[in-house]
Amino acid sequence: MDWDDFPGWGAKISDWAAEYHRTLRDRPVRAQTQPGDIAAQLPDAPPEGPEGMQAILDDFERIVMPGMTHWQHPRFFAYFPANAAPPSMLAEMLVSTLAAQCMLWQTSPAATEMETRMLDWLRQAIGLPERFAGVIQDSASSATLAAVLTMRERALDWQGNAEGLSGMPRLRVYASAEVHSSVDRAIWVAGIGQENLVRVPVAGPLRGMDAAALEAAIAADIAAGHRPAGVVACTGGTGTGACDDLQEVIAVAKRHGLYVHVDAAWAGAAMICPEFRTLWTGVEGADSVVFNPHKWLGAQFDCSAHFVAEPDALVRTLAIQPEYLKTHGHDGLINYSEWSVPLGRRFRALKLWFLIRSYGLEGLRTRLRNHVAWSRALADRLRADPAFEIVTEPVLSLFTFRLAGQDDATQLAFVNRVNDDGRIYLTQTKVDGRMVVRFQVGQFDATEDDVRVAGDVIRELGAA
Repeated sequence: MDWDDFPGWGAKISDWAAEYHRTLRDRPVRAQTQPGDIAAQLPDAPPEGPEGMQAILDDFERIVMPGMTHWQHPRFFAYFPANAAPPSMLAEMLVSTLAAQCMLWQTSPAATEMETRMLDWLRQAIGLPERFAGVIQDSASSATLAAVLTMRERALDWQGNAEGLSGMPRLRVYASAEVHSSVDRAIWVAGIGQENLVRVPVAGPLRGMDAAALEAAIAADIAAGHRPAGVVACTGGTGTGACDDLQEVIAVAKRHGLYVHVDAAWAGAAMICPEFRTLWTGVEGADSVVFNPHKWLGAQFDCSAHFVAEPDALVRTLAIQPEYLKTHGHDGLINYSEWSVPLGRRFRALKLWFLIRSYGLEGLRTRLRNHVAWSRALADRLRADPAFEIVTEPVLSLFTFRLAGQDDATQLAFVNRVNDDGRIYLTQTKVDGRMVVRFQVGQFDATEDDVRVAGDVIRELGAA
């Protein structure tokens, strides 16, 4: 293909994309293929000669599409959607066209300066104080890893990167069992070790970390000769929407000089609505906070907003400056590659610019408020049906439920039956050792009718 052919094929794909989104409700949400179905249709060896674009697109429809789970489907109620609002998609087309590697200010000044401003727009939108500065990471997992590395280095007086962990005190990091599994992975990658991730019991209706138990765990570790390094708190845990009492947790951590990272990967987006900020009262005392605009705000994956109260600590942990990466003659510039684990960086801020300008904060707030209201209404509908029991009450747009009086195997069979049916998509989790069904509303184009249909499907297949 040459550039003379490119516009025609680009237009054809754009038309296909629009039609795909317009007709998504006609497709089953989850892929209906069996393991190996797609691989069996792909040649074992690459072609020696060129093939026509029409043939490639035909095979895309024939081979690829049947094996896709449709994350943009309005009846995707599993996990948390990775949304892609139309303005965000258009911005990504421009980013792909420019194909810039935005690791330094000098490698694309517009990307760096727009990232600074877009993160400040988000900071204002969610109500964080001015002392927080932001960076876009690829995912909350990377932001959490950066936070754990920073708490490790700070606890070791910045000697971990230089000397390694051998011979150092045993570091301890504290979190509840409700935090995302990316915390465990960050502990592994940081070299701290799974045994040193201390699980603090939860209490209360929001299943938040017990502050008294946290205090006791820290004191016990100090007495044992260990070195507490930090706390990973959550606002909106993945399983049930658990929310730690940040005011209490941060107060305990600060008494011991510990770094506090708050994972608000999906729920943080809701903080653009002031009435939801009671879920993270005290967040201003944290050292770092992360949420994913690519989950609930409509920014295309990947786009994770990582805010830090002291950027110097993050940069001191991650920055390496060989001569070929130095920007000479300009002092005080931000090179965001020094704020993240990967050196390479995409121009992720452009989609935030397109998205926020296209909808405005009030337009985005309306969508989130609708999702929360519709989810709560469905929870009440299921509560009124004796075939179901609500296990955890709605936290924003997430709640869990069970088929009343049924064992775990039946709960899992129900989830599989729903997903094989294809009209909606759900996932399961465990609460206090019992299998439950998760439900959340967060897909960007979901309507009240989509949630009503979800309720109809759940009741129909639950009765079966």
